[in-house]
Amino acid sequence: MPQPVRLHLLFGLLAQLPFAAAAADYDFFVCANLNRNYVIGSKIVTTNGVYQRDAAGTWAHLGYNDTGISAVAFDPRDHHVIYTSALNGLWRSLDGGRHWRICNDWSMTEARDVAVDPNAPDHVYLALPDGIAVSTDRAQTIARRENGLPARGKYTQVLQVDRTRAGRVFAGCEVGVFLTEDGADHWRRVLPTQETVYDIQQSPHDPRHWLAATHAAGAWRSTDGGNTWEKITTAPSTNPLYNVTFDVTDPQRLALGSWALGVFTSEDGGRTWTDRNAGLPAAHHVWRVGVDPAGKLYASVAAETLFVSGDFGRTWQPDALAGSQVNKFLLLPRAAK
Repeated sequence: MPQPVRLHLLFGLLAQLPFAAAAADYDFFVCANLNRNYVIGSKIVTTNGVYQRDAAGTWAHLGYNDTGISAVAFDPRDHHVIYTSALNGLWRSLDGGRHWRICNDWSMTEARDVAVDPNAPDHVYLALPDGIAVSTDRAQTIARRENGLPARGKYTQVLQVDRTRAGRVFAGCEVGVFLTEDGADHWRRVLPTQETVYDIQQSPHDPRHWLAATHAAGAWRSTDGGNTWEKITTAPSTNPLYNVTFDVTDPQRLALGSWALGVFTSEDGGRTWTDRNAGLPAAHHVWRVGVDPAGKLYASVAAETLFVSGDFGRTWQPDALAGSQVNKFLLLPRAAK
């Protein structure tokens, strides 16, 4: 084999190594409700809540059984410390999910999301229908931190912590994206909208790159760390976009999930988008999309099951968790050994 060809192949293999290593450094979780055909008083037994996918592709239930779990977060120092947001607020486990306690009183219910600051791991943020609450002591105590949020329109659907700087957190609210840079002592609006912001995500490849999905204002992008935002005019915007996700194995691959539009993907960093619903149930009622550590794309189809694609949406096949509705996909960086 000629030397240039050998070098070309060698460099090609080396270029793939960071992605392979990155894929191996994540665990994959979902928060799912498995309630098809269930009604109050039914003898049908359902198991809801947090599930982790293992190396063999099996989904294992973790923690308590609750239909109201909306999100899960972990202490980056110790993954035995787990937080969930649920209908009755914030739950915490210190022993890997064997035992749990509710961390709030009756004034904080119907929690929508929970996030832990990786650079200040005792700080836990809770999204609520009427604002935001924060704990600075690992959820021993929790209090509202809403200075700068509007009196009306502070319904908070999603929280995302900037992994590069302690105390820097984005909140997706009813009237836009809000940012704090001092651990929620003060908030300011960086993206005004007339529609609820359903999801905010930070790129695993470039921490300056952020995406947001909204109810009817389309998808938005920031390339300066979330300080300024621009609408992605090529993305669909005629119907609610429930979430957006990055592919940890490929910085050019993005996906959007929509109740009416189904799954749309981009493989050029968001410049163009493609309908990837062929093979999914016809109603295209996609609740959430997610990408696992190996680059497989998942779609939670309401009242159906979880579907998986090994070719980023070109073909689909049913996965496990029949009858599920996934509220959250989570790629969790593994704790340092």
